[in-house]
Amino acid sequence: MIHNSFDIVVVLLFIEITVLSISAHKNFKKYFQFLPPVFWIYFLPMLASTAGLIDSKSSVYQTITTNLLPASLFLLLIAVDIRAIMRLGKPALIMFFAGSLGIMIGTPLVFFLFKHWIGIQFWAGFGALSASWTGGSANMIAVKEALGTPDEVFLPMVIVDTIVPYVWMGILVALVNFQVLYDQWNRSDRRILDELSQRISNLSANKVVKTPLPLTVFIFLIAYGGGKLSQYFANFMPVVKDAISTYAWTIIIVSVLGILLSLTPTRKLDRFGSTRIGYLILYFVLTSIGAKANIAHIGSTLVLIIAGFLIVFVHAIVLLFTSRFIRAPLFLVAVASQANIGGVASAPIVAEIYQPGFASVGLLLAILGNIIGTYFGILVGQLCRWIAGS
Repeated sequence: MIHNSFDIVVVLLFIEITVLSISAHKNFKKYFQFLPPVFWIYFLPMLASTAGLIDSKSSVYQTITTNLLPASLFLLLIAVDIRAIMRLGKPALIMFFAGSLGIMIGTPLVFFLFKHWIGIQFWAGFGALSASWTGGSANMIAVKEALGTPDEVFLPMVIVDTIVPYVWMGILVALVNFQVLYDQWNRSDRRILDELSQRISNLSANKVVKTPLPLTVFIFLIAYGGGKLSQYFANFMPVVKDAISTYAWTIIIVSVLGILLSLTPTRKLDRFGSTRIGYLILYFVLTSIGAKANIAHIGSTLVLIIAGFLIVFVHAIVLLFTSRFIRAPLFLVAVASQANIGGVASAPIVAEIYQPGFASVGLLLAILGNIIGTYFGILVGQLCRWIAGS
């Protein structure tokens, strides 16, 4: 068994680099369509620690998470284009937030119904899951740490977060041929799509230039400094027992700091790969979280998957009611849903399938989820904690 902290870090880096390299290869991409790289980045370190190859109790894991998670969130948020998101207009934003509201209603409700089967200790896991389904993987990891979610609770939720969104995406894609029927039944205002087309016509993706090593190090140091600054100010914030810890304040503060800096020229760092560096740091944090888990703690996963589908069902009902109320077309129902539950990787795909040329709508809505997912997840986690009676 490997006990040395430096050796463990090397093993974790090796796993991350290997998974990302293989998944990016054109001959192997198809094998990662259902179980994405982020799942393997979490699962393989867990397998290594369970098999006794690396020490699952090493203090280096907590050191990695404490210091690098805020840095990754900082980089991911300084790149967001809030002005472009706001330009999407009211119908798109209303539908997105309706989808988020559906998750925020459905998660505590389903936890209340299932808590006697799965155990009240899963309140934090449901909070982390809601963060992923209103934001993305980064939000899920942030809320996991902010709520102090035990690793034996987090592992089954990762599996739920892998299976349910991909099945749901398949359902959304299958409904693409029913757009005309739905919009006729709903009396959808198709002018919304014309307005969206005009709003996104001026949007253009930033071309990412090759980042030299010195600049990469500089970007990392900026992110690390942002994380440390947030930790410093978090020490002055009030701690609410069993609700908001100092580290939870760190997550909240670094998220706010990243969003505020996205409104300044700092956002131009994205042209030099700051988002890519942020994800690489985040995935490394995920390897350290996986290494602390144990594969034996997945007995309740099947029940949790059923619970996950029920949450999505509530989410869909809220979206459909909202669509009926504002006469939004099925396109916005599907894209808002995938932007919430699927995130930046899949929302543009669903948008493009429904309306060719509209991929940027899915992307921008998913980025909006990255902004608000952490806050929504912490709130839902506290609601679930109250339901659990903790």
